[in-house]
Amino acid sequence: MSHQPRWHALEGPEVLRRLGVDPADGLDSGEVGRRLAQHGPNRLPEPPRRPAWQRFALQFHNPLIYVLLVAGLATLLLGSLVDAGVILGVVLINALIGHVQEGKAEQALAAVRSMLAARATVQRGGERHQIDAGELVPGDIVWLEPGDRVPADLRLLQGRNLRTIESALTGESAAVDKDPGAAAEGAPLGDRHGMAFSGTLVACGSGCGVVVATGGATEIGHIGQLVSEVQTLATPLTRRLDRFARQITAFILGVSVLTMAWGHFVAGMALFDLFLAVVGLAVAAIPEGMPAVVTIVLAIGTRVMARKKAIVRRLPAVESLGSVTVICSDKTGTLTRNEMTAVRVVLPSHEVVVSGTGYAPEGGFHLSDGSVLHPGDDPALMALLHCALLCNDARIHREEDKGWVLTGDPTEGALTTLAHKADLDATTEAQAYPRLDAIPFESERQIMVTLHHDHAGHHELLLKGAPERVLALCTGEAGGRPLDRAHWTAAVERAGGAGERVLALARCDWPAGRTEVDLADLTPRFEMLGLVGIIDPPRDEAVAAVAECQRAGIRVKMITGDHAVTAAAIGRQLGLQADRALTGDAIAALDDAALRRAAQDTDVFARASPEHKLRLIAALQAEGHQVAMTGDGVNDAPALKAADVGVAMGGKGTDAAREASDLVLTDDNFATIARAVREGRVVYDNIKKSLMHMLPTNGGEAGVILLAIFAGLPLPVTAGQILWVNTVTSVTLALSLAFEPAEPGVMHHPPRPPQESIITRALGGRILFVIALMVAATFWVFHWELARGTALETARTAAVNTIVMCELFYLFNVRHFTRHAWRAETLTGNPVALGVAALLVGLQLLFTYAPPLQRLFHTTPLHASSWAMILAMGAGVFVLVEAEKALLRRRGVRRI
Repeated sequence: MSHQPRWHALEGPEVLRRLGVDPADGLDSGEVGRRLAQHGPNRLPEPPRRPAWQRFALQFHNPLIYVLLVAGLATLLLGSLVDAGVILGVVLINALIGHVQEGKAEQALAAVRSMLAARATVQRGGERHQIDAGELVPGDIVWLEPGDRVPADLRLLQGRNLRTIESALTGESAAVDKDPGAAAEGAPLGDRHGMAFSGTLVACGSGCGVVVATGGATEIGHIGQLVSEVQTLATPLTRRLDRFARQITAFILGVSVLTMAWGHFVAGMALFDLFLAVVGLAVAAIPEGMPAVVTIVLAIGTRVMARKKAIVRRLPAVESLGSVTVICSDKTGTLTRNEMTAVRVVLPSHEVVVSGTGYAPEGGFHLSDGSVLHPGDDPALMALLHCALLCNDARIHREEDKGWVLTGDPTEGALTTLAHKADLDATTEAQAYPRLDAIPFESERQIMVTLHHDHAGHHELLLKGAPERVLALCTGEAGGRPLDRAHWTAAVERAGGAGERVLALARCDWPAGRTEVDLADLTPRFEMLGLVGIIDPPRDEAVAAVAECQRAGIRVKMITGDHAVTAAAIGRQLGLQADRALTGDAIAALDDAALRRAAQDTDVFARASPEHKLRLIAALQAEGHQVAMTGDGVNDAPALKAADVGVAMGGKGTDAAREASDLVLTDDNFATIARAVREGRVVYDNIKKSLMHMLPTNGGEAGVILLAIFAGLPLPVTAGQILWVNTVTSVTLALSLAFEPAEPGVMHHPPRPPQESIITRALGGRILFVIALMVAATFWVFHWELARGTALETARTAAVNTIVMCELFYLFNVRHFTRHAWRAETLTGNPVALGVAALLVGLQLLFTYAPPLQRLFHTTPLHASSWAMILAMGAGVFVLVEAEKALLRRRGVRRI
C-alpha cells in the first residue's frame, strides 16, 4: 500500500480540481510561495546525525573494550607504563577503525537525495520556465522530454509515446508505457501507468503532468525514509564476541574473588603479595589481544575480497558473509543482465533459437534440433530482421570503456541487436530503405508503423507491436500462406509461459504515390512475418553461483518488482524452486506468522515493493536465518540496510544502494557473492583458529598462577613476565593464523548456525585439554629446575620459555581444526607462521640473554639441558594434541 493519496486512481481533471490549478496557466508566484512554505522544498529531508565526537565515544561502549581497559589498569597498577601504553593503543586503534567505518555508512541518504533532478520545465503564470527542481510544489505543471529525469511525482495529464525507465524504483527491466488514464485503486507501483515518479528517466516520447508529491512525500522519498528508519543489525561475530567478553569478564572476576579469599583465609598470604598475584592472574587470563587480532584478520580478509572484486564497507560484514544461511537477491541487473535480449524467433514454418546476451551483437541462430542456421539462407528470417531493424528507433554503438551501449528503448534495443547478429547494419539499411513517415508507438494502440521506399519506386509499411493487435491487422503470412491464428496463438502462449515479452512483426506493400500514413490506413492488409521473444536473461555465471551456494547449504531467494510469470521463468533457469511465485499483493495479505512460513517455502517473490522486501527479510530473520540481500536499485536500499549483510552492485547499481550496503561488488556479478561467501567462511575459520590458539595459552598462563596460589607454591612466572608473553608472544603467533588458506571443502558444508556460541563444545574441550598440558609442562620444568638447585629466577626463566615453546608448537597444531599435521604442508602452507616462529625464537633469546631485558624481567641465562627439556615439553604438547585430533576424527568431528 502506498503512503501517498491515490492520485493514480483519479482522472486528470479531478486531480487538477483537487490541487486547484489551471493546466493552461499553472500556478502564480504568490501561490507558489504559499505552497513552498506549506510543503517545503523538493528535497529529501536530512535526518539529525550524531556528532563525530559522540560516534567516536560510543566506540568504547563494548564489553571487549572494557576488558582491555581493565587489563590496561592492571598493568598500570603494576607500574608498567610501556605495557599499559601498548594495551591502550590497541583500544584506540579499534575505536578509530570503527569510527571511520560508521562514518562511511551514514552517506546512504545523501546518495538517495542525489537521485532527484536538478532542473525542471514548469508552466507558471501562463509561461514555461526552467527552474531549480528543488522549487517545485504540488500543483506545478511539469513538461517532460526524452532523457529527462522526472523531478517529482507527477500525475500525467498528456503524453505522446511516453515511456519511462523505472528499474531503479521497481526492478522492472523494460521501459514502462505511460498514458494519462487512471489505474485501479489497488494497482502496485509498477502498474500505475498514469504516474511518472521522481528519480526515474524518460526513455522516449514527451508529455506533461501535475506535481502531486515533492521531497520526502514522493515514492523515492518514502524509500529514503525507510533507509533512515532501518536499524543496522549486529553481526553474528559481534554478538558472539560480546557474549564471550561478558562471560570471560564475569568468570575472571569470580575466579579472582575466589582466589583472594582462598589465599587470605586459607593459605594465609599477605594481602599485598596476594593482590599482585591476583592482578597477574587477571593479566594472564584476559585475552587483551583478541580485539586487535580479530580486527586485523577482518582487515586482511577485506584486502583479499577487494582483489576478488568485492569491496567491504564495514569490517564485521567480512565474517558475516561466512555465516549467511539465505541470500535474497534482486533479479534485474543482479541475477540478470538488465539488458533485454531476443532469444526466440517464431516464423510461419519453423522456430529459431537465438544465442548471445545483452546488446553486444554476438551470438547466432539455431534451429530447434540445435543445428546452426545461417540467416542469409533463410529468406523468412531475413524479412523479419529487416522489419525489426527499420521499424525501430533504438541504436547500439560500442564505447571503449563500456562496451556495447544502447541509445533508446531497451525492447527496441533487443530487436536492433538481433538484426546486427545477422550482419544487418542500421545505417546501411536506413540509407537503402529511407523512412518516409511513421506512427510512433502509443500504449493505447500498442503498435508502431513506419513507411519506407527502396529508391526503385517500391513502398512498404512495416509494423510491430503486441501480438493480438498485429494479428488483427494481418490477412496472411509471409510467403503467401493463409493466416494460421492457432499457430501464432500457441507460439505466443509458449513464449509468454517462458517469461518472454512477445512482439509480432508484419509488413504490407504501399501505393508508390503516397508518402504519408495515418491511423485510418491501419486496416487488415498485412502479412505476418513472425514473433520475437525477448527476455532479460540470467547471467551464466549467476546460474553456477546459485548452484554453488545451494551446495554450501545456503538458500537463494529472488525478490523482484517484475511480473510473476517472468520472475518464475528466470527462477527456473537459475535453478530455484519456482513452481509458484509469491506476489506483493499476497505478501501484504499475510500476517507475520503466515509470512514466516511462506518465506521459508518460497524462492521467488514478484511485484515486491520496498516494504515487502523489508517484511520478507524480517520474516527470515525471525526464523533464525542470517540473511544477505543483494540489489542495485534505489528500491533495494532499505532492504540492503536491514539485512545482516547488504551486497550492492558497484557498476550499474545506484549510489543509494551502494551507500546502504556492507559490501559492493565491483563487477556487478552475482558469482562474486559466492566467492565472497567463501572468503567470509575462511575469515571466520581464521578468527576461530586465532582464538583457538590465544585462549588456551592465556588460560595456561592463568592456570599456572592459579595452581601455585591454591597449592601454596612460589609463582613459576611473575605478572611482568606474563605480560611479556601476552602482548608480544601470543598475539604475534595468533596473528599469523590470519593468513591461513581455506580449509578443504570450506564450501561443502552448511553454514554455522547464527546462534552458535563462539566456544563450541569441541573447542571448549580443546581449550581445557591444552590448558592442562601447558600447566603440567610449565610446573614440570619449573620444579625440575628447582630440584636441580637452580635459582628461583632461573627456574622462572625456564618456565616462561616453556610456556612460549608450548605455544609455538601448538601453533602448528591449530593450522587445521581436526586434520592431522603430519605432512610437509604444516610447515610450508603458511609462510607467515614460519616467519613469526623465527621471530619468536629471536625474541625469546633476547628475553633470556639480553642484559636490559634480564634486568627488566628478572631473567637469567639457561643451560643446554634446560633448553632440551623445554623443547621436549613443546614437542610433547604437539604430539598429544595430534592424538586428540585423531580421536575427534574418529568421532566424525570435522569442525570445532
